Amino acid sequence: MKLLVTGGCGFIGSAVVHRAIRLGWSVVNVDKLTYAGNLQSVAAAAQSGCYAFEKADICHAGAMKRVFHLHDPDAVMHLAAETHVDRSIDDPRRFVETNVLGTCILLQAALRHFSSLGPERRDKFRFMHISTDEVYGALGLEGRFSEKTSYAPRSPYAASKAGSDHLVRAWGETFGLPVLVTNCSNNYGPRQFPEKLIPLVILRAIAGEPIPVYGAGENIRDWLYVEDHAEALTEVLTRGSPGESYNIGGECEARNIDLVRLICAILNDMRPAGAPYGRLITMTVDRPGHDFRYAIDPGKTCAAFGWRPRHNLEEGLRATVKWYLENEAWWLPLMQRGDFGKRRGLRQ
Repeated sequence: MKLLVTGGCGFIGSAVVHRAIRLGWSVVNVDKLTYAGNLQSVAAAAQSGCYAFEKADICHAGAMKRVFHLHDPDAVMHLAAETHVDRSIDDPRRFVETNVLGTCILLQAALRHFSSLGPERRDKFRFMHISTDEVYGALGLEGRFSEKTSYAPRSPYAASKAGSDHLVRAWGETFGLPVLVTNCSNNYGPRQFPEKLIPLVILRAIAGEPIPVYGAGENIRDWLYVEDHAEALTEVLTRGSPGESYNIGGECEARNIDLVRLICAILNDMRPAGAPYGRLITMTVDRPGHDFRYAIDPGKTCAAFGWRPRHNLEEGLRATVKWYLENEAWWLPLMQRGDFGKRRGLRQ
């Protein structure tokens, strides 16, 4: 298996790269290296003789054509995307360009490559698109998203991912490209860019700085440990049925305020300070249009592949906190950038 991964220097992408290498696959990592892409996240994989890196933008048609021609992949996992909701409120056009136009250009390059393959390789080729539960909109206190839930995105980020999902399915229906789509719940774990909630809480806490929680902290998310997600993705890629969608969730729902308190409690145990870290929790102005609750029903994925998330929330958070405490060399340079920590996503 030679797997082309887009966005492989990002958070989920790097977890996929490492898992693919462990499975004995060859990996071609295509990444533009924006603010969230970090070569250090794949440094161990880069030592493998089964790894190649291409610094390239999925929005550049010529670059994508060259990458497919040069590396001749057997499958594609498309993870490259702009992902932060707050940033999408500040600059929605960038999200449309990367997530919608970029996906279109990548699909065209993949279709051209697919059409050039012999019958046996065409039968095995897959284009897999990794998306989010945010395309489904928001839930109340009851219910979970399934693969049959109607799309109702409520942020520029979610809308751009919904658009890319529709494009992928259209290339499957119209052109016969063997596509797979996955929609996942909120990921967490090692190597996540520090502006996201869980690493931000960890790093603000150990620095003794205020820990921001939007609104009243009542918003609920389903949390999925990134290594569990990477395992599910490789199962879907190798065993999924072309044209199908699969939801991947952690089955670990928590209110934001409870999540933050749990991280503080873990830090109290793992790195005690002079006072409990919970004292640093600070309620702040909420994000515009902040979706109340997301929850994934992963039943179809579990039944199809015998997969289930291996980590409950406390186990996953303990592993995550431990990683950040032990890997300051990875995250400190990111936090020292000039624009890091700026509040984003406030309606102008």
